[in-house]
Amino acid sequence: MNNPSNRIAIVGESSFIADFVLQDVTLSNGVTLRAAVGGRGAPLVLLHGHPQNHVTWRKIAPTLAQYFTVIMPDLRGYGDSDKPPSDVLHRNYSKKVMAEDIILLMDALGHDDFTFVGHDRGGRVGHRLALDYPQRVNRCVFIDIAPTATMYALTDQAFATRYFWWFFLIQPAPLPETMIGHDPQFFLQKHIDGQIKTPGATGPEIMAEYLRCYRDPDMLRAVCEDYRAAASIDLQDDAEDSEKRISCPLQLLWGAKGTVGQLYDVLATWREKAYQVEGTALPCGHAPHEEIPEQMLATMLPFILGAAPALTAVTDSSHLTK
Repeated sequence: MNNPSNRIAIVGESSFIADFVLQDVTLSNGVTLRAAVGGRGAPLVLLHGHPQNHVTWRKIAPTLAQYFTVIMPDLRGYGDSDKPPSDVLHRNYSKKVMAEDIILLMDALGHDDFTFVGHDRGGRVGHRLALDYPQRVNRCVFIDIAPTATMYALTDQAFATRYFWWFFLIQPAPLPETMIGHDPQFFLQKHIDGQIKTPGATGPEIMAEYLRCYRDPDMLRAVCEDYRAAASIDLQDDAEDSEKRISCPLQLLWGAKGTVGQLYDVLATWREKAYQVEGTALPCGHAPHEEIPEQMLATMLPFILGAAPALTAVTDSSHLTK
């Protein structure tokens, strides 16, 4: 499925994930995505959330690369991917458009279909991806999310307090951009500390990498546009497709110590959106892949491999302490 209008530039070896190569892939829509690619086998897409980039997968990617060709893009607007201009409807940062980016990326890399794992915002893109391109997505794993429309519809004081950025970041520009821009390190640190429940899960060198990107004013603008889209155009798209359901098998993993796990019946919320749903809570906060990577792999890997029994061992877990 390679398209002559796509261009792939090799950036170099990843500084954070051994044996992964960084590529800048210019898509047929003109957007360039940074992606880390490694491993061999059937394609597996890992899509990060806010405020991270693809480096969030560093603890599980080497193990997954023993089974899959692992493709980890930075979402448009995040990390080292392009940050397209804003528009009045926030369409450029809608999950529908972000999902199309992933399809165009896979076209550029020559993959017809793939398995998908998405955390946080990446999972919300995955929801749209599975609805719009069911023939391309074999299996999905969504990490620590309930459906966007459901979470907004059930908003109460507890949710608004814990996830205040859902309401702060959607304010008209340049209010949140300006306020965060005065001290992005403080906002980033407080945000991650509030969601991660396992001390030391995000080390100083990783926090520095996230901060490098978060200090970019264009990324702050894009982050706000991502959330503005979620509260407007994404809800419209969801309403128009309210009768659609995810047709591929869907696994849900969430942190028992986190907001989503404590405020929602996660499985019930997704049974309204998908035909085949399974999943479980894990003993962590918002990011099991950073907090308890071995346990997450043991739970997720059998599902994405299509196997029934639980995984009993990981071949090489030396990287999991980083």
